[in-house]
Amino acid sequence: MASNASANVVRTGAGSRYVIYAILTLFCLYYLLPLYVMAVNSLKPLSEIQAGGMMALPSQWTIAPWQSAWSTAQIGVDATGLRPYFLNSILMVVPAVAISTVLGALNGYVLTKWRFRGDTIVFGLLLFGCFIPFQMVLIPMARMLGLMGIAGTVPGLIFVHLVYGIGFSTLYFRNYYQQFPTELVRAAMIDGAGFFMIFRRIMLPSSGPIAVVCIIWQFTNIWNDFLFGASFSDFDSQPMTVALNNLVQSSTGVKEYNVHFAGAIMAALPTLLVYIVAGRYFVRGLMAGSVKG
Repeated sequence: MASNASANVVRTGAGSRYVIYAILTLFCLYYLLPLYVMAVNSLKPLSEIQAGGMMALPSQWTIAPWQSAWSTAQIGVDATGLRPYFLNSILMVVPAVAISTVLGALNGYVLTKWRFRGDTIVFGLLLFGCFIPFQMVLIPMARMLGLMGIAGTVPGLIFVHLVYGIGFSTLYFRNYYQQFPTELVRAAMIDGAGFFMIFRRIMLPSSGPIAVVCIIWQFTNIWNDFLFGASFSDFDSQPMTVALNNLVQSSTGVKEYNVHFAGAIMAALPTLLVYIVAGRYFVRGLMAGSVKG
């Protein structure tokens, strides 16, 4: 009787798992459906899309929409495609992410291992900056960029995202370094190590998990940003998201949906690749330092 009961429990548990897996699969397919529609229709001639059947596979496969979106699509007054704006986004994202991550690590190091009077106030102000709505800083930031002479440039966009990202990166590293043994820092001080040597030799080598979290978070936010890019860039310094919007809006007459789909996938590919490559490290980094021991 006991063995039969155990077998029934096992079968019930297996059946429950299959139901859960089936439900999760349905949800997964539902959320991936827009990506499927974009990918399939970006490989079709426009005539097939206009004939209907957006869910069907292409009868005639073509990469012409991708080529047009990348190099010959009409954006604004020029037929330059998304290529120069993709480069603008790279030139904006990489320095902004790198600098904000390093500064966040330094801030977290100081706020946890080199305590000073008023450090909690400083951290509170940095944390407060994380929750200021983007719209509130548009006019003051535009004024500051004008005074600094970098309005409408890629360095100006780097500065904007750097300022806005320091609060988040400081929060990540500060919480992570709170769990780091202070005794190691004190021992290094006794051995004669200075501020930057301790940071470079002890803190940074152990910061891999949280650095990955910070980099992925910053990369995603900066790459996908539209408001700052539309507000503080000139035509030659526009990031990918603004150029994609202009590509869709500049289409007159017949809408080239296949080109628009191809451009949307191009704009989303970098963040998608980042999560595919480093997604598991993102989860590990979130868990690292969450508990002591």
